[in-house]
Amino acid sequence: MTCLPVYPWRLAPDGLATRRQLRAAGLRPGGQDVIAQLERPRRGRGPLVAYLYRVELALPVRPMTPGRRAALAKANRARRTCPTCRRDAGYVIPSHLGACTPCAFPTP
Repeated sequence: MTCLPVYPWRLAPDGLATRRQLRAAGLRPGGQDVIAQLERPRRGRGPLVAYLYRVELALPVRPMTPGRRAALAKANRARRTCPTCRRDAGYVIPSHLGACTPCAFPTP
């Protein structure tokens, strides 16, 4: 097991980026291994960790195809459909409720 270099928050060397930073630049890690990590201290809990990747090894984000767009729309529609009343709630059903608000809290 290799030990990764750890950098303080906001002090990573140039040429390294987090997944979110890569995505903002239109890139993705592309199967490369994590090179280092950032740690941000938090009070009362362990540090917040973000993994770093090499920017020069990152690949461009794959384009959205019509099939992927349709699959994403179908998945989002399923997250909005109440399993109890089978209606589109217009919002993502909270997993802790398991149903839309009117079904989860019926009025007498």
